[in-house]
Amino acid sequence: MKNRYEVVVIGGGIIGCSIAYYLATAQMDVALFDGGQIGAKTTKAAAGMLGAHSESDGDFSLFFPFARSSQFEYIRLKDELFDLSGIDIGYRNGGIIKLALTENEMQDLHSLLKQHTVKELSRQELQCMEPGISDAVLGAAYIKDDVNVIPTNTCEAFAKSAVILGASIFDSCNVYEIEKHENNYIVKTAKGNVKAKYIVIATGVYSNHLFQNLGISEQLSPVKGESIIVQHEKPLLQHTLFHDKSYIVPRNNGKLVIGATMIPDDWSESINLDSVESLINKAKMMLPSSANWKIEGFTSGLRPTTFDGHPFIGRHPEEEQILIACGHFRNGILLAPATGKMIRDLILNKEVKQEWIDAFRIDRRQKTLI
Repeated sequence: MKNRYEVVVIGGGIIGCSIAYYLATAQMDVALFDGGQIGAKTTKAAAGMLGAHSESDGDFSLFFPFARSSQFEYIRLKDELFDLSGIDIGYRNGGIIKLALTENEMQDLHSLLKQHTVKELSRQELQCMEPGISDAVLGAAYIKDDVNVIPTNTCEAFAKSAVILGASIFDSCNVYEIEKHENNYIVKTAKGNVKAKYIVIATGVYSNHLFQNLGISEQLSPVKGESIIVQHEKPLLQHTLFHDKSYIVPRNNGKLVIGATMIPDDWSESINLDSVESLINKAKMMLPSSANWKIEGFTSGLRPTTFDGHPFIGRHPEEEQILIACGHFRNGILLAPATGKMIRDLILNKEVKQEWIDAFRIDRRQKTLI
C-alpha cells in the first residue's frame, strides 16, 4: 500500500466500486478501502432491478431523469465491463410488469402510464405474457426498459475493471478516522495511514461515524430488506413481477428472487420467520405456481435511507475535497453508474446538472429552511 493517493474512496459496495471505476477511467490515482469483503453487505442482498420507472413513485421531475440516465448507462457498461473484466453482469431483458389488484391500484398506475415508454396491459394481454399470473390481477403496466442485473457480478465487474485500469482496492481494512492536513487529508486505516487530496464517503448505512468525524449532522437509518432465493428447473417467468414494493425477479443464472421486506430502524441482519411467510404469501398472490418452488437460500441487507428518501451525492458543505455518496435506499444498483459519473465529474470540475447538485446535496434540509 502506498502512503499517498489522489482519491480515497471509503466503502466497497456497488456505489463505492462504481465511483472507483469511473475515477480510474479518468486515469486518477484512486484507492478504495472496505472494512469487509467487496460487495458483501447490502449489495449482496439486492435484487438488482434497474427500476427507473417502477421506483419513481410518480416523481418524474427529479428522481426519474437521474435514474433514467443511470439505467441507460448500463446498456453501454454491460459490454464495457465484460471486455475489461471478463465478468458478465447478468443484464437481463424482459422488463417489469407492475400489477394492479384493485380499481384504486389501476388508478394509481395512471401517472406511470403517461410515460411513453410504459404500456398498459389488460388482463387478457397479461395472461398472454405470463400465463401463470393470478386471477386476482385486474391489469398492469408493462415497463420494458426496467431490466435487471446480478448485483454481486456487477459490483465485482466494477471493482476488477477499476483495478485493471490502475485503481487499488483494499478489503478487510477499516477506516477509523479522517484528519485534515494542510490541503490534503490523512485517512487512518487498519493497515496504516494514507494521504489523499480527495475523499469519497460511500459506506452506505455505516457512514454515520464518518459523518460525525467530518462534522456532518445528517444521519442515515437502516431499512432492513429480507429476500428468498429460489431455483426451478424450468424458466417460469419472462418478466419481473412487481406489486406494492414486492417483486419476483428472474435472473439469468436460473434463480429467482422473491423480495423484499421493509423493516425500518432494524440494524440486525437476521431473517425473521414472519418475514419469510409474508414473502411466500406475496409470491403466491402474484403467481400461484410459486408455491411449488424450492427455496435455495435467504438474503438480508440494510438499505441506507436519508430523511427524505433521496440519496446524498455531492460535496461536503464546507470541504470541497470531501464528497459524499450515500443513502441510496432501494436504488443502489440502479443509481450506481449515475452516482459514479457525478462524483467523478465533481472532482474533475466538469459540468454537472445544477438540479441534481441541489437535489442530492447533503445540506439540502438546511437550505429548505432558510
